[in-house]
Amino acid sequence: MAGGGPLRLKFVKSSPNVDDLPDSPAEVAFAGRSNVGKSSLINALANQKRLAEVSKTPGRTRLLNIFEFETKEANPPTVVDLPGYGYAKVPSHMKANWGPMIEGYLLERESLRCVLVLVDGEIGPTKLDVGMLDWVEHNEIPYQIVATKHDKVKSSKRQKRKKDLANKCGVEQKDVIWVSASKGVNIDTLRGRIHTWLTS
Repeated sequence: MAGGGPLRLKFVKSSPNVDDLPDSPAEVAFAGRSNVGKSSLINALANQKRLAEVSKTPGRTRLLNIFEFETKEANPPTVVDLPGYGYAKVPSHMKANWGPMIEGYLLERESLRCVLVLVDGEIGPTKLDVGMLDWVEHNEIPYQIVATKHDKVKSSKRQKRKKDLANKCGVEQKDVIWVSASKGVNIDTLRGRIHTWLTS
């Protein structure tokens, strides 16, 4: 698995249950609100346009979606795209299932090395984002805050937004990776981090 180039990923399956996912030696997961840009970021990391489904309608990711690295290994590392939480216009019974689905995955997946908690850099962290961060911290789950949509924040306001976002998330500015899927900002940096998490 190369550390610098695009993540060579292929889709494996979708499932509502962590127990139905294939075994993995090491895994990272992407979590965040609906419309935070999870699918776009995964596509940018893999340098593919349609690997993960991108939609203008929030909430299209409704299951645990697992991708594996295209390597010669018999049991390659994997990436999981979790359902987006918040604002999705979906049936209430379906939305109610997402909490247990996400929590069950994060608590039970033994191969999980890090969960990337995506926060919308354009609007800053919401109560849902802060709640997720508090939850993973309380459960001692390794995580990395990733601020998306760097390009949507005016350059004159970026420094203040970076400071405010970090403060609201309860971390130092250096602990947040700012990215832009459309402009490629820090995509190589995040690829390197993912490589480290999956091989260490």
